[in-house]
Amino acid sequence: MARPSEEFLLAWSSLSAHDSTPSWQAIALPPAGPVDIQAGRRSPDNAEAILLGFPSARLAPAEKLPEGQGFSVERADSDDARQLRLALTRRAAGSADLFAAMACDVVGALDEAASAGAAEPKLLQVFLGRVGAWQEFMRKGSQTLSPEAEIGLVGELTLLRSIIDAGVPLASAIEAWVGPLDGPRDFELGTGSVEVKATLSAAGFPARIGSLEQLDDSVRQPLFLAGVRLRQSETGQSLPALVAEMRDVAAGEPEAVRLLSERLIAAGYFEAHADRYVRRFTQADTRVVEVKDGFPRLTPGSVPLGVVGATYEIDLDKAAGPSIPAAEALKKLGVI
Repeated sequence: MARPSEEFLLAWSSLSAHDSTPSWQAIALPPAGPVDIQAGRRSPDNAEAILLGFPSARLAPAEKLPEGQGFSVERADSDDARQLRLALTRRAAGSADLFAAMACDVVGALDEAASAGAAEPKLLQVFLGRVGAWQEFMRKGSQTLSPEAEIGLVGELTLLRSIIDAGVPLASAIEAWVGPLDGPRDFELGTGSVEVKATLSAAGFPARIGSLEQLDDSVRQPLFLAGVRLRQSETGQSLPALVAEMRDVAAGEPEAVRLLSERLIAAGYFEAHADRYVRRFTQADTRVVEVKDGFPRLTPGSVPLGVVGATYEIDLDKAAGPSIPAAEALKKLGVI
């Protein structure tokens, strides 16, 4: 659960950092387990920040820290040379409200992980993972999902639920959902992958393929394409309702809860936008097809020399190969 925003806003409003010499002003807040938490401002730009002190965890000197359009993560000087001190800082062009929401969510994730007994190295991973999810969210524009993206996310969550119901452990199934993290395909499972496409079309199944790599099985096999056909219906389920249902499924398993929250943020789903997703969907059918010889696709190895990128559309209703149950695909992938 996110920390209350007032905790940070009151601290930031009481600080001012306009000195010409680079430095920090900070106010201590309740820690997240062993991790010290401070709300701060940095001179000379007076930027809002959250300062985190990890007593013994370490980062490799060359490790690249995440940064987005509205924030950066940097190493901050510490009075204790043994302590790793990181600063999550708002950039001048970043929205103050969005940064505050991010700070509340990131520190809340640390609180939950600490309450579940996570050790300090794990808490550092939680921090970097959650910030990375926000990095992806801001890269995608930090706006309400487009109608097409909304349908796509419903399709991916629908398949995620099917994977869990088929017997794949919760945390493993959610961790395999790498599409929101800009993975080449939506799920990396066992030895292979699953790409998900969703449509509202009643006639044909148009599927947009975003790159030459998306349907390339030269590195990971087998590769499946799952087509989720949806219908709008008054008795259907909205995206926020589907998200709430998935959170209920994950409840009680802290690692699954954390991973699901990260993936949703990275996918562009922001709870503050939930009331804007009013469409309700029912699942008409799901078709799972193995992508192999004879399947209509463009890959790096099948296009003429000199073609380095492409986007194209196929009709899954006309694609080669029989549809198989999702459970059978998961058995071929070696995860059940």
